[in-house]
Amino acid sequence: MAIVDLHLHTNRSDGACSPSDVMRLAFGSGLRLCSVTDHDTTDGIDESRSAADALGIAFIPGIEISTQAEHEQHILGYFIDRDDPEMKKMCERLMALRNERIDRTLAFLNCQGVRLTREEVAAQAPGPYLGRPHIAAAMVRAGYVPATRDAFQRYLASEAYFKTPRPKPGAEEAIMAIRAAGGAAVLAHPDSLRMDGRALDRHIASLRAMGLAGIECYYGTYDASARAGYLRLAEKHDLVVTGGSDFHGEAVKPGIRIGTGKDGLLDFDDLGVCERLKAVAGRDRAFILKILKSDISRFA
Repeated sequence: MAIVDLHLHTNRSDGACSPSDVMRLAFGSGLRLCSVTDHDTTDGIDESRSAADALGIAFIPGIEISTQAEHEQHILGYFIDRDDPEMKKMCERLMALRNERIDRTLAFLNCQGVRLTREEVAAQAPGPYLGRPHIAAAMVRAGYVPATRDAFQRYLASEAYFKTPRPKPGAEEAIMAIRAAGGAAVLAHPDSLRMDGRALDRHIASLRAMGLAGIECYYGTYDASARAGYLRLAEKHDLVVTGGSDFHGEAVKPGIRIGTGKDGLLDFDDLGVCERLKAVAGRDRAFILKILKSDISRFA
């Protein structure tokens, strides 16, 4: 069982549990260090931090940003300043892009014979953030599928769905925003890129040149063989090794549990990761802000 889990989601994005409940689950799982990394938003950080402090769990403020790539590519940000103007600007842009993706996903589903309104989807979310789990829940409620996993298997994680244009920021924009907010940027679940060894090696090298600081080598579904491959890449590219379950709650990601992942595969107990991330977080913040201010049209 892990005592460190740096990849947790709350219902401020697409998780099933409130920030306070996630921290209570973390405490019950024996965690000593954790991070909430909600998708494209920092709204759950304050409540998570307060609950973690009350329970005596060390807490790292985080975010997970979806970026443009051939396949899913997510960049985690640790030790970010949620009140930083650049991070606020990024989150506003992420929300606008996410709303556009929701509209495109509903249009895609309409072509598949699944007719849902934005209002039906919003009724499944506790706040303004809308994602695929909320669409899946709306599909279940409307009777199109018997369970959310069926919604993903048949529609929301299908090959046809992933061919649908879904605008996202580029990796460099996300990494720059994280660094400008005083944070450390980490590549999440590298297997989702679906690259072979050489291609992934080249890709990580390019991300490293953009300022990537770490890679998630320990993950809720990785066995020892997968971990070993990513650990070699981390060593080669001088990246901080991180780990997390990617917990969303049983209703969203069945079988993925805090601190253990799937079937106990997560075993990350390196408390020193906190200091290593802190050491690289924000070390060139002033330099990054200077670049952004001198080239405001760069990511327009």
